Amino acid sequence: MYCSYANGLIAYVREVASRTEQCWCPIKHARRVIAAHDHYAAFLDYGDAEAYRRKLQALREDSQKSGAQDNSP
Repeated sequence: MYCSYANGLIAYVREVASRTEQCWCPIKHARRVIAAHDHYAAFLDYGDAEAYRRKLQALREDSQKSGAQDNSP
């Protein structure tokens, strides 16, 4: 029972962290990331300031929509 609780808690924290990162800093790292979270593929490329300006709001809205869908009954 403890392992199940710990794994669930870690998964929850990872999801919260990934959505926070998508909202506030959706930029891919300069180097390859091992075991990136599910939202990472949609992040903007490192060093692409123009895409950051154009797409930041859309990524934030997507983050909010996916959170609302996950909470629906």
